[in-house]
Amino acid sequence: MKLHFRYLLCLFLLTTLQAAYAQGTARGRFEVKTLIVFFDGLRPDYITEAQMPNLFAFRQSAAWGKQHHSVFPTVTRVNSASYATGSYPGTHGLLGNSIYIPEVAANKPIGTTYEDLSKIPAATSGPLLTAKSLGEVLADAGQKMMVFSSGTTGQAFLQNHTVNGAVINPGLILPESFKAQVLNDIGALPETGHEGMERHKWITDALLKYGLVKNGPLVSAIWFSDPDGAAHEHGIGSEQAVQAIRYVDAQFGRIMEALRAKGTDEQYNIIISTDHGFVTHVARQGLADFLIKEGFKKDKESDDVVVAEGAIYVKNHDEKVISNIVAALHKQEWAGAVFTKGLKKGDTHGKVKGTLSFDLIHYDHPKRSGDILVAPNWNDAKNDNGYAGTDFAGGVAGHGGASPYEINIALFASGPDFKHPATTELPTSNADIVPTVLAIYNLPKPAGMDGRAVGELLQKSRKVNGTSKKKLVKTEAAYPWGTYKLSAEMSVFGDYQYFNYAKTERTPAR
Repeated sequence: MKLHFRYLLCLFLLTTLQAAYAQGTARGRFEVKTLIVFFDGLRPDYITEAQMPNLFAFRQSAAWGKQHHSVFPTVTRVNSASYATGSYPGTHGLLGNSIYIPEVAANKPIGTTYEDLSKIPAATSGPLLTAKSLGEVLADAGQKMMVFSSGTTGQAFLQNHTVNGAVINPGLILPESFKAQVLNDIGALPETGHEGMERHKWITDALLKYGLVKNGPLVSAIWFSDPDGAAHEHGIGSEQAVQAIRYVDAQFGRIMEALRAKGTDEQYNIIISTDHGFVTHVARQGLADFLIKEGFKKDKESDDVVVAEGAIYVKNHDEKVISNIVAALHKQEWAGAVFTKGLKKGDTHGKVKGTLSFDLIHYDHPKRSGDILVAPNWNDAKNDNGYAGTDFAGGVAGHGGASPYEINIALFASGPDFKHPATTELPTSNADIVPTVLAIYNLPKPAGMDGRAVGELLQKSRKVNGTSKKKLVKTEAAYPWGTYKLSAEMSVFGDYQYFNYAKTERTPAR
């Protein structure tokens, strides 16, 4: 009887010690938190000591990804979803700032506001994103994520679309039950337009109140919607754009000051990126208008051909119509790279002559991709303020294309889990941010996640073996008027391929 009692007592003590050890291990595992910072539309050449003294100073001692990439198409919502899921559009299914979901609207694209995005699950009887997000992985581990964004409601929502924790944005606070507390603590909602700088201060106040606190979430993410908004409206290097750059940098300075004040009591890893670069625009005819003019589309409300930004959806995937549209685009000086589906998975060339494949650019979603994707043509011309990069799209300035000025962006990281200072010449992209966060916390990488952990910048990683190489993929098509030539440069590191840029050339017939 005594032996049995002693056995049970020992078993109890052993179980208790194991539980205590596991709890202590879990505490240590999540002791250092992570802050992700996005500056929307941040060209690397904006980061000067005069314009962005706080980010410039951060870069001096940070780990630095020197070959970092935006995800193509280089638009905000694509990159929001790509960083949130660690995957590319061909996996997560969010293909543009406007998207075609025929179950929601049969004859036109829909926007990507929170209201628009909320219609998709009910209409399709499926998920909004077809890849697991960081918020969902953290939920599985019993951890939270909070998003603070001064941009659109859709961009904010896509970063944490299952709302594991919270989303705080001037136009959207989730969960709804949290809204009254936020307004009471932080103050009235600020102006949401491009010119209202106070929205950046408001979300910074919210981050300092709810994110960077002792009992805050394991991962906080703050997204400043400038300098994107000011550059769209007034141009790259304009007085208004420079003012916006300085303002958001000052808010970042507030964040760094608050973190320094915590000392070693609370430690954070800080990861900084942007969604895309920026180019000056030279106005051109709209894509839908062109297709109507050429007789491929009946009118703006017809469903024979539907246009969602640069994506073209042809009814019933009519191969003859698809080929004829591609031929018409090849002739237009404003049209740059043209992509179509490959004949089989893994093809680098599209099934239409003179095109490259969706697979090459990680765009081939099994259900949501269109039949053609076209990017505006671009060149190296400088604007009046000396910033290089111009493409043939409408408006003053913007992004979305396949130029290096839109794809090549910044990546910096600092904190206990990162080497510093350190640099990597290996290619990285916004799809690699979440796998890196998961590696820091030893959390499982979901099956099918496209990105890689940037192990070469992490303290605990062994030396990353291998080098990257550049690969140029070419195609062309000959016509009576001349020849259309298309090339895409890729950076290849093991099984990972990164899209650097695409360039077109037209040679008149002799």
